[in-house]
Amino acid sequence: MRVTGINHVTLAVSEVDRSLTFYRDLLGFQLRAVWPKGAYLEAGSLWLCLSVDEQTRSAPHPDYSHIAFTVDEADFAHLSARLIAEGRIWKQDSSEGASTYFLDPDGHKLEIHVGSLQSRLRHYRENPSKGVRVVDG
Repeated sequence: MRVTGINHVTLAVSEVDRSLTFYRDLLGFQLRAVWPKGAYLEAGSLWLCLSVDEQTRSAPHPDYSHIAFTVDEADFAHLSARLIAEGRIWKQDSSEGASTYFLDPDGHKLEIHVGSLQSRLRHYRENPSKGVRVVDG
């Protein structure tokens, strides 16, 4: 028995409409269902649930925990510029691959990233650094 993947991600939000504007209109998620206290959206194979929660924080947690979304290289610069223009940046990129770290309207830490696990592992095989040991098999 083992976990085979992520089924869905649920984010607590303070306002469905505000979050829909962000995820659908800015990031390009596709709306699949909506109700007064929530919504289901889809991006590639990701199922995102937005759920109104009265205890939603508006300030981000101080740690590095975040969700990273895959973006095609052709779309990265435009989307990154839009996020920067919105003033949502929470961290400067210092990793392999193009990334922009930003906040959603409720302070959830997010990232858009060009690349995959395989490209990251290839990078560390070709550029051993930071004490990273790639485990094969």
